Amino acid sequence: MAIKTEKVGFFDRFIPFGSILRVYGTVGVLMVVVISGLMTYLLLKTTELTLLTQPEPTDFQKPQNILLIPGINEFIPSSFAVWTALVLTIAIHEFGHGILCRVEGIAVKSTGLLLAVIPIGAFVEPDEDDLNKTHGMAKMRMFGAGIANNLTIGVICFIALVLLLGMVTPSPTPIVNGVYQDYPAWEADLPYPSIITMVNGAPVQTRDEVSALLQETSPGDAITLTVDKDGLVTSHTLTLSAWPEELETGYESGFMGITYYDSEQVVHVFGNLASPQGMLYLLIAPLNIVPGAEFLRVIPYESVESTYLQVPFDGFWGVIHLLFWIGWINIMVGIFNALPMVPLDGGYILKEGLHRLLDRRGLAGYVDRIVSTVSWAVLLMLMAPILLPYLFHL
Repeated sequence: MAIKTEKVGFFDRFIPFGSILRVYGTVGVLMVVVISGLMTYLLLKTTELTLLTQPEPTDFQKPQNILLIPGINEFIPSSFAVWTALVLTIAIHEFGHGILCRVEGIAVKSTGLLLAVIPIGAFVEPDEDDLNKTHGMAKMRMFGAGIANNLTIGVICFIALVLLLGMVTPSPTPIVNGVYQDYPAWEADLPYPSIITMVNGAPVQTRDEVSALLQETSPGDAITLTVDKDGLVTSHTLTLSAWPEELETGYESGFMGITYYDSEQVVHVFGNLASPQGMLYLLIAPLNIVPGAEFLRVIPYESVESTYLQVPFDGFWGVIHLLFWIGWINIMVGIFNALPMVPLDGGYILKEGLHRLLDRRGLAGYVDRIVSTVSWAVLLMLMAPILLPYLFHL
């Protein structure tokens, strides 16, 4: 179930950079403290809101969606990009611990991978005696290094992702993204998403060309649309209607009753990702829970919509998927591990910090009880939004 090696000289190569890495580890500890406090506050508010509103269970509360397991969690596909990101995330986290162990004078006994059919984890085994002798910031830096690595790599990947998405340009191709119910395209059973290739036998390549041909029509006219859906070309006769009053266009030409895939809007959304709000949108991109986020689903998932955008090189979307999932999983793992509960790194940092604070006051004996209480409280707050909706609606 594991591949283990005691050849750990790799970690010693970082000892000469100890001064820089200690600063990095200290920054990591500060990041953990800030994230830990913020997440605890958000968990408190979420629990309070759940108790007050008593919401119905949603897909987010399903048991399989609690864990970050590709193919089991409905929001995380079992793809090459996701599995690669998951293995890299765990390795990046554990290597952070291993490097800071050596920098702080803690021996590393072994390192390796945990296996099922594929790698599902990584580990670094420090020398227990050395670890128990290490206290204060040195020990806290060692625990915080993995989280710092995850968050740093995650942010770097998201920055690279945003820069690449800035190279995407809109496509003028007339792509049918939907139809209005009970209007001509609906009645003609026009498939979507599909690409309009001809109007009345005349080839078209852009939405403007389709619009130009439609301007010569009137309500009641019949036109033939030829469309391509996933390589299947079909023709459909539409009897045009008048434009709906609610659209308030003032057009006197015939109305097909279709909506186009708005690639210009998608590119506009991509351009807004280079902001703190944009980074938050990336974090919720797999969930599609806010208006506008639906345009971002092309980033984490393989989607036909990706073929409706112009990209700078072949294999572009494969790179985008990989960068997204490496960034997303690293950030999520980093945030989760920062929670102030044992056995997470944030819990051990809390424990060491309390020892440092209370020992000089002769109160070190209370540390374990405080950490245990906080850990249970955080665990209960984590479970509350998941379990309470089911309990409210038994």
